Amino acid sequence: MGDHLERLGSDGMEACSKGGTELLMEIEAPPFREGAATAEDWRKALAKVVPAVVVLRTAATRAFDTEAAGAGYATGFIVDRTRGIILTNRHVVKPGPVVAEAMFVNREEIPVYPVYRDPVHDFGFFRYDPEAIKFLSYEEIPLAPEAACVGLEIRVVGNDSGEKVSILAGTLARLDRDAPHYKKDGYNDFNTFYMQAASGTKGGSSGSPVIDCQGRAVALNAGRKSSSASAFSFPWNELVVRALNFIQKSWDSFSSIWATANIPRGTLQVTFLHEGFDETRRLGLKCETEQLVRNACPSVETGMLVVDSCLHLFQVPGGPAHKNLEPGDVLVRVNKDVVTQFLRLETILDDSVHGEVELEIERGGTPMKIKLMVQDLHSITPDYFLEMSGAVIHPLSYQQARNFRFTCGLVYVTEPGYMLSRAGVPRHAIIKKFAGESISKMEDLLSVLAKLSKGARVPLEYVSYTDRHRNKSVLVTIDRHEWYAPPLIYTRNDRTGSWSVQPALASEAVLLKSSVHGSGNTIPCVVTSGKPDLSQNALQSSGEGWVDGFARMQGNDDGSFGDMDVSEEPTTSRKRHRAEEASVAEGGIIANVGLDEVKEIMMVPSTVETVDLSDGRDIVTNASVAEQAIEPTLVMFEVHVPASCMLDGVHSQYFFGTGVIIYHSTSMGLAAVDKNTVAVSVSDVMLSFAAFPIEIPGEVVFLHPVHNYAIVAYNPSALGPVGTSSVRAAELLPEPDLRRGDTVFLVGLSRSLQATSRKSTVTNPCAALNIGSADCPRYRATNMEVIELDTDFGSTFSGVLTDEKGRVQALWGSFSTQLKYGCNSLEDHQFVRGIPIYAISQVLEKIIGGGNGPPLLINGIKRPMPLVRILEAELYPTLLSKARSFGLSDTWVQALAKKDPIRRQVLRVKGCLAGSRAERLLEQNDMILAINKVPVTCFRDVENACQELDNSDGTLNVTIFRQGQEMELNVGTDVRDGNGTTRMVNWCGCIIQDPHPAVRALGFLPEEGHGVYVSRWCHGSPVHRYVNGKLTPDLETFVNVTKQDLHYWPTWELRFDPETATWRRGMIKALDCSSL
Repeated sequence: MGDHLERLGSDGMEACSKGGTELLMEIEAPPFREGAATAEDWRKALAKVVPAVVVLRTAATRAFDTEAAGAGYATGFIVDRTRGIILTNRHVVKPGPVVAEAMFVNREEIPVYPVYRDPVHDFGFFRYDPEAIKFLSYEEIPLAPEAACVGLEIRVVGNDSGEKVSILAGTLARLDRDAPHYKKDGYNDFNTFYMQAASGTKGGSSGSPVIDCQGRAVALNAGRKSSSASAFSFPWNELVVRALNFIQKSWDSFSSIWATANIPRGTLQVTFLHEGFDETRRLGLKCETEQLVRNACPSVETGMLVVDSCLHLFQVPGGPAHKNLEPGDVLVRVNKDVVTQFLRLETILDDSVHGEVELEIERGGTPMKIKLMVQDLHSITPDYFLEMSGAVIHPLSYQQARNFRFTCGLVYVTEPGYMLSRAGVPRHAIIKKFAGESISKMEDLLSVLAKLSKGARVPLEYVSYTDRHRNKSVLVTIDRHEWYAPPLIYTRNDRTGSWSVQPALASEAVLLKSSVHGSGNTIPCVVTSGKPDLSQNALQSSGEGWVDGFARMQGNDDGSFGDMDVSEEPTTSRKRHRAEEASVAEGGIIANVGLDEVKEIMMVPSTVETVDLSDGRDIVTNASVAEQAIEPTLVMFEVHVPASCMLDGVHSQYFFGTGVIIYHSTSMGLAAVDKNTVAVSVSDVMLSFAAFPIEIPGEVVFLHPVHNYAIVAYNPSALGPVGTSSVRAAELLPEPDLRRGDTVFLVGLSRSLQATSRKSTVTNPCAALNIGSADCPRYRATNMEVIELDTDFGSTFSGVLTDEKGRVQALWGSFSTQLKYGCNSLEDHQFVRGIPIYAISQVLEKIIGGGNGPPLLINGIKRPMPLVRILEAELYPTLLSKARSFGLSDTWVQALAKKDPIRRQVLRVKGCLAGSRAERLLEQNDMILAINKVPVTCFRDVENACQELDNSDGTLNVTIFRQGQEMELNVGTDVRDGNGTTRMVNWCGCIIQDPHPAVRALGFLPEEGHGVYVSRWCHGSPVHRYVNGKLTPDLETFVNVTKQDLHYWPTWELRFDPETATWRRGMIKALDCSSL
């Protein structure tokens, strides 16, 4: 999804690009031909036409059917001035939710609303209020399909990527071109001819009128071939005129009030091709039949309609033609009339909806008569969808059923969103089973959803069109946090031009509360009058890998991410302890439970079926002592970040890496891992243990504001008795520090949870990091010294560094940066280094003993968390030899060299974080010589000095060297917690938050306040349109003063609640909060 309507395939349906600032007219002069219309004729015609052509700015707010979410430009033109009707392409009107404006040539802009989009052909209608046009005189453009002929000189009146009215000259070259095939998994027109013109149309010209010298529209521009100057236009015919007439009559019948127009459209669910008589003869057409057809048709007729021989396209399983027509069948008559043209066939079908037609065909020279029921085309074209955890799911449309050769109406995943993509379900998947129940229609899916509890893991089977004969099985984890609104149903309403929304699940169908943060070893369960049937399918792992298919969003670095965010207030949060449907609890499905059988909810002990693995470790014979000692402490992290809340510049939705257990008791387990694996607390973390085959959720409890590590808590009781005894915490060895030449053991886990180790030598125990800012500001390690080895396992292998006894001396962690390759833009890159364990052990002691910060609920127990006092300035080391050249005195050079004879360096200020207490005192390039009269030479010296101020006013006496002068300053420090960002607001489809440290590290915040930071925005959202000039010094002010678009983009917030250790979703503004 880009900023514009994407070109649809090799034939290049170009729609739109970003708009400009000036609307002008460009006329490309055609070559002079004798007898052609004069330039004056064209100027008169264009003077009438141009005012009736509009630039359409559209935003598809959700992915739906064949179209992705996104925004762009296109063209339309007025066909009914009195009623306010605009004709354009189907792919502009969109089959799904769309918000659009029309801009006239005089820059008047008005909202337009979709009225109709054809299920098959590429035309549709918008409507507008004619009274809204105040300053422009214009006329409607007449339709003249009869004027089209080969060699006709034409003009395509469109816009050049939304910037100008662009008028391109051309000539109609063909009237009977096959409909262009755009995409194998998207919209394609069929069962019609297209016109081909020698005209090089550009992006934004979709929906442009193709006019003759009299100002009449002879066709509708639809696409172009990117490899040549050829444009494809949908021809006017009775279908377009008929649809327009129905819309006009509907408007007239309801006393000038718009109502949904019922336009009959019939189908046999079969694709025909128009083949020449030479081809029909090869298919076995008899000579007498050919003679019959030639006599009954005009002399210009050169062929007949043939059932498409392309097996994946010609018919749809389950349709009226399925098993009745075959590829190569030649159509002769329909209801006794000879039919050789698409238009005549479709007219008969449209007039026979729900009726029967008789087809006379020839199959290999054998005449046959077949009677088929005509199906309502609208009945197999979805007009509603389910939005669930960012996913868009609806019945499979005829368009996609034809592409994929599946039955219409199956449960189709247009966009997998967060929950499904996390499990590996791709776009265009067909859901076959969910939680052990067969899924054949949307009602089945909703019935299963009503029975599931938060945090439940249930199996899902799906099939994709790329491997349609094999079902794939994955495990889906129901969202435990309120990342997204409860499931919602959107239904199209052509009367209003918008989509109405309502809860997908009845108020009685409640998602039960998960027990991740509950106290004790219990889980919620439904107790029935009979013995529940526990499905074993929920305990099976599919082994499928995670697929990068998520809801797409846009970040400041122009990276595309994924998934639309629907923001509705949850209605189930007050009713978690009610149950009127069966539920899934901790991997077991309680099935076959009727509503009348549900009695109560009670807490029962959770049990994990385990096997004794006590003999398993003896199998490892070649492992070192360090590997055998450390393996039971290693865990593999899998981290998923919802697209709806990608905060703090996090650059991906999926991370994995190896961590180490640093604390393990009966009430709490803690594991440490680098922040390139656990980047933000707003995420779902799953832990897999090397010592015991189980996967359980974890919760982020501490993100160090400076050092590259995070601490994640887990519930040991979820491991079961055998797992609890198998897993243990590592022994940490913060002292003595590692030195150059020391021998260490690098131990980590492969993706298959196999321990891997090697003996290495420390080459540099105190390498200072220097990581530059990313395009999109995100966490980067600063003020850190790391450990370098002579050999490792590559840039993606993480783990721990231990001594020969398996005692942990450092975390071997991953760091994120961006590198520039050649002239290209910056690309993400990662590397691994050792993080000394002392930084982790200091925080661990405070968590276990009780910190000095606010309490956090961990496994049902409130624990005071530590606060970290830091000097919010980015520092970097400079060699004393260089410092001497800058004028540093010999006295200080000798004092610093004596303090640290190995490093022989001085720290300099690279910059201060905006809004910090040090910002207005320390300046760039200041040399920090001493703190509280004690010389400092490394980052740890500064860190220790800050920690000693925990019980004081937080001011450091800093001796600095600035521009040849030595001076002393009282510099304030700042106190930070380990929670990271704890609040975000979704406004008009973008993620708003307070500026996080990586933004503040750039050195600027607005003078009026710290401002607000736009972290991400959704494709198809209106966020870029609204600027009202009011100051927004903070997040609260922004929410109250900015303009809202509440229909598709209600304003909501996500807050972390330390009392429950969960993220809570709250509605700020919505059109109808009471019903959501």
